[in-house]
Amino acid sequence: MSTSSDPTVQPVPAAVVQQVDAADVTLSNPKRAVIALGSNLGNRLETLQGAIDALEDTPGLRVRAVSPVYETQPWGVDPASQPTYFNAVVLVKTTLPPSSLLERSHAIEEAFERVRDERWGPRTLDVDIVAYQDVRSDDPGLTLPHPRAHERAFVLVPWHDVEPAAEVPGHGAVAELLAAVGRSGVVPRTDLELRLPE
Repeated sequence: MSTSSDPTVQPVPAAVVQQVDAADVTLSNPKRAVIALGSNLGNRLETLQGAIDALEDTPGLRVRAVSPVYETQPWGVDPASQPTYFNAVVLVKTTLPPSSLLERSHAIEEAFERVRDERWGPRTLDVDIVAYQDVRSDDPGLTLPHPRAHERAFVLVPWHDVEPAAEVPGHGAVAELLAAVGRSGVVPRTDLELRLPE
């Protein structure tokens, strides 16, 4: 008897795989969000991975993609005054509304002892909501999309890696925005890797 006719080794039908993938999200009508991570204090790679794991552990949220790691100079200050940043972007599916996602982002930052005492100061961890579906909001507590994401290569480069056809609501395609700002100063760290949570 050939193994191809053995019912125990039949491939899983594609429709079942799709259902399992959909069920795996364990979310009803999830929304897509883009989150930028950055760290320039302590064990930067470990901190970014910890943030990804903490996002995955959030009820109503699943991490769907994690970008490569990039190293960048600190923004808005003398580069010699602070360590370099490690940056990454994650795509998530979530049933949390933007306000709850923001609360969770701040809670994760605080868990890594983020201190907000200085604008553009060094920080253990930045967790920024870059975009949430196609939502556009001028709420000062959470402006969507992130007001400067479309002009920052350290967000656009990793975002383009994980979602090449993405658009920044109100600003256009990530690929075109990236072409305009360029990749200068965003150095790929191919020796480092962030894991998608199990």
